[in-house]
Amino acid sequence: MDENLSKQRPIMAHGVVGDMRTAALVADDGTVDFYCWPKFDSPSVFTSLLDTPAAGDFELAPELPGARRQQLYIPGTNVLQTRWIGDTAIVELTDFMPIDGEPSRLLRKVEVVSGNARIALRCQPCHDYARAQTHARLEGERVLFEADGQPTMSLSASHALQLEGRAAVLGVALQQGEVFYCQLGGEQGALPDEEQFESMLRETITYWRQWIRHSTYKGRWRNMVERSALALKLLTDRDSGAILAAATFGLPEHLGGERNWDYRYTWVRDASFTVYAFMRLGLTDEARHFMRWMSHRLNDKGSAEQSMHLMYSIDGNPDLHEETLDHLAGHAGSRPVRIGNDAHSQIQLDIYGELLDAVYLSNKYGEAISNHGWMRVTQIVDEVCERWNQKDIGIWEMRGEESHYLHSRLMCWVAMDRAIRLAEKRSLPAPFARWNDTRSAIYMDIYDNFWNAERGHFIQRQGSAAVDGAMLLMPLVRFVSATDPQWLATLEEIERQLVRDSMVRRYRSEDSPDGLEGEEGAFAACSFWYVECLARANRVEKAHQVFDKLLRLGNPLGLFAEEFDLQGYHLGNTPQALSHLALISAASFLDRKISDEQHLWQP
Repeated sequence: MDENLSKQRPIMAHGVVGDMRTAALVADDGTVDFYCWPKFDSPSVFTSLLDTPAAGDFELAPELPGARRQQLYIPGTNVLQTRWIGDTAIVELTDFMPIDGEPSRLLRKVEVVSGNARIALRCQPCHDYARAQTHARLEGERVLFEADGQPTMSLSASHALQLEGRAAVLGVALQQGEVFYCQLGGEQGALPDEEQFESMLRETITYWRQWIRHSTYKGRWRNMVERSALALKLLTDRDSGAILAAATFGLPEHLGGERNWDYRYTWVRDASFTVYAFMRLGLTDEARHFMRWMSHRLNDKGSAEQSMHLMYSIDGNPDLHEETLDHLAGHAGSRPVRIGNDAHSQIQLDIYGELLDAVYLSNKYGEAISNHGWMRVTQIVDEVCERWNQKDIGIWEMRGEESHYLHSRLMCWVAMDRAIRLAEKRSLPAPFARWNDTRSAIYMDIYDNFWNAERGHFIQRQGSAAVDGAMLLMPLVRFVSATDPQWLATLEEIERQLVRDSMVRRYRSEDSPDGLEGEEGAFAACSFWYVECLARANRVEKAHQVFDKLLRLGNPLGLFAEEFDLQGYHLGNTPQALSHLALISAASFLDRKISDEQHLWQP
């Protein structure tokens, strides 16, 4: 591996700050090495996490060799602090993005808490995924970073900046109690004075604390649940209500491998998990905002093959053409680095179920559906009646051949079930006979074609004896009882094939060829689904132990990426919304189950 690549920071060694328009990753050494600006899905300006410092980063740290480093969030907020604890000094870096900034801006504050320290800054943005030639020039007390066809950035600081090639640099000695401020934003932004800066910091802290106070969750693991909620809020576009799958693109699911996708989009399949998680926490405004975004997708005209697409950009565009950034070496040499996502054109029948489950939950706990909305739902349910027994590519977006997948059948059943329940609950007009017949047909098809009597368990897809992590959703969506003997036999097979201690793989590549080279890690969301399955099967003690192990696989800030490697280190894009949604669901159910058991055993 290139020596410069070996200096890349691990995926899990990052916190994230944002303003619900974009987000920046801050490593535990104070470096911003991934940042798309001015929007979540804008081209990156700092991309060294996927290459070398030549692809852009923003270093800010004290010169304290051997100092212990730690990161923490100011409690109840998304304001991040990075600390250096050395023999001669303690230094604290605070990073945040004001909520009302337009365009988004990153504010950084360095304070010497104890002793004396020299602070070093080096900021070198590289526009357009490091494809553009970014030039730096001094203009008064600030540095402007400019590139053809790209928005100009401005860096201002409380001490004089200098130029070193295309980077802004400075070194300043600070004594105990002294503070250094800087701001990176648009070209119109000037550095706030000390009073304004501190006021914006207080306002940002207040915003996050007031928001998280709306959470009604008071159970066990409250800190982790609230951190997950705060991470989800960071991934929410405040204008549209769309929730990104993750803040990043191109981070590998296997180091050195080719599973390097762009997750800066919204997946329909996350819809029901999103609504459920926010509703469980009492955060109904977020659930409603997201469902309004989804309702616009319901009314969008789909392709000839399918009225709903499986993913969209923040602004609702389903055309997410994929391309590779061949000039980037990749994280740990993992290539190609991709932007866009060609999975948008795949046929995945499971999205009907996730969508209708979200509509059902939203009606049950939030706003009632309109007549226009219900008419659109009936059209979609009629599509399910026509298409449920077709082949598709499956939930895991295989890039191989289509097949008949159990999870796709399962979620088509969910679509029918939730539509029928909603129509009955609200006395809405519906072709009940046809819908009931279809729901029954899907149910029988699953037992007839996805139950392997010889092996004694359900199977991932027709023609295979394999299982996969998506099957863990069978009891969670209430298709089968969590204590049904057929399900328990399947759970045991999943444990045998896919579970390693607390970590659950999505599938075995030898059983499910996905058209890609190499392996991948264990999937965080599947691991949390496993916890909930154990708890629902009354294996509460084991569920509790597995959940505690998983929580310790989070990074020091309580954030989770998409996957884990064999040692529990993070893989894939980060922070991953689905991981945190599954964590909230598992914590909520397990907490209730433990409390019920304790109440049962009380004298």
